[in-house]
Amino acid sequence: MDRSSQPRSRRVIPVVAAAATAALLVAGCSSGSGGKKADETGTDISAGKASTPRMTVAMITHAAPGDTFWDIVRKGAQAAAAKDNIKLVYSSDPNAGNQANLVQNAIDQKVDGIATTLAKPDALKSVVAKAGQAGIPVVGFNSGVSDWKKLGLLEFFGQDETVAGEAFGKKLNEVGAKHTVCVVQEQGNIGLTQRCDGLKKTFSGKTDILYVNGTDMPSVKSTLTAKLQQDSSIDFVATLAAPIALTAEQSVSESGSKAKLATFDLNKDAVGAIQSGKIQWAVDQQPFLQGYLSVDALWLYKNNGNYSGGGEQAVLTGPAIVDKTNVDKVAAYAAKGTR
Repeated sequence: MDRSSQPRSRRVIPVVAAAATAALLVAGCSSGSGGKKADETGTDISAGKASTPRMTVAMITHAAPGDTFWDIVRKGAQAAAAKDNIKLVYSSDPNAGNQANLVQNAIDQKVDGIATTLAKPDALKSVVAKAGQAGIPVVGFNSGVSDWKKLGLLEFFGQDETVAGEAFGKKLNEVGAKHTVCVVQEQGNIGLTQRCDGLKKTFSGKTDILYVNGTDMPSVKSTLTAKLQQDSSIDFVATLAAPIALTAEQSVSESGSKAKLATFDLNKDAVGAIQSGKIQWAVDQQPFLQGYLSVDALWLYKNNGNYSGGGEQAVLTGPAIVDKTNVDKVAAYAAKGTR
């Protein structure tokens, strides 16, 4: 990571986007009438809808099949699209080369805007440049806070993964952990690497890195179970995604380990596990907000020339710690699939 860029990227400025959105809504939206109306996600869109011309936005992620984190991102994107009179075209592929092809497909279809993740930025550098040459604005979200400006993207919405990792490491110190294993479910994903690196930087104890295949949960469970059986000194397991955490819970139980468990990211089941004490905490980056702001930002740019931070600073959506002290407040939103 380019540490010299940290002070700029850490500044939190989501209020700018929210204020701009509100201003345009007053000028360009018409109120719904005749009761509640919901889109295919169940989101209430009766409050208002833009009267601006129909536009098409492609959202392209590195989501692996079955990862519920991306369901929340997509709900946020769909809520913004419903409000903004946008046709949203969503696609994903965990293979970086295939993801680049999906971006190229969007360019070929002459969409009005592209929102993409940058888990492996080098693989997307060339095709993102082609989008710019075609006059298509591109915003980044979720992964790539240290690379979005280098690739010439308009804006970025997400969290600084190194900062999130540092917050996790400090939390480990607070609870007296001595030996943690950081479970990486996708080797080569820069954001996951930064999380573990940040954790190691601030955690005063010993940190092991364990690579698993996040697309094969039985393999994840057996690999982590073996690790815990081999080393009884591990007293904390740090996972980098909620579905991995829920599988890790089984590994801790089956291995006979006394290790506690915490994770990055949330889903409904992880919230329940925090409430029951099976997961100690989660570092939340608010994926619904990432999806919503990414789509809404492209609408704002097309219709009013707005872009947050003057194109210089990322809009940070996290990190925030969700634990037993505040999980009940989050649970109601998680039940709706938005946290």
